[in-house]
Amino acid sequence: MEAFLVSTGIVALAEIGDKTQLLALLLAARFKKPWPIVFGILVATVANHALAGAVGAWVTTQLSAGVLRWILAASFLAMAVWMLVPDKLEDDGDAQPPRWGVFATTVLMFFLAEMGDKTQIATVMLAARFDAYLAVVAGTTVGMMLANAPVVWLGERVTRLLPLTVVHRVSALIFAVLAVLAVWSPF
Repeated sequence: MEAFLVSTGIVALAEIGDKTQLLALLLAARFKKPWPIVFGILVATVANHALAGAVGAWVTTQLSAGVLRWILAASFLAMAVWMLVPDKLEDDGDAQPPRWGVFATTVLMFFLAEMGDKTQIATVMLAARFDAYLAVVAGTTVGMMLANAPVVWLGERVTRLLPLTVVHRVSALIFAVLAVLAVWSPF
């Protein structure tokens, strides 16, 4: 349960102001069809985070606990710094209807946008930290949906409710604490 809750909280916070959240806002504004967008986000996130979780679980079989502990600590510290740099998404102004439909367009765009993203890297690290692949993938997926589904349904109003700098700083602090815990707690 700890792996699920930590994964959910970290990804939900890390996703606020992230480029994929901005992508959700852009898709909602362009296509005005929330259900296919939300389901597309879900499918893309499950696929992407399942792969990321598998990489994280595999890493634990390849590295010793001591080496992995320091790699995780450094990774969490890097994520803390990265959280302080907000993402931007440029809109090309092209409002044409999607070629493959709203759902397929959302799946493809979200899957690609998540490649190398903070939340994907966090999923790899969390799967390496916790010996609970399914709980981590489920938690990171729920975190993504908690951050993105309201944006699709409520649009820009959601992004104005929370000061992004505060959210990014809190997220950075959480990642820094995880870095400390990775070094000083039993693995």
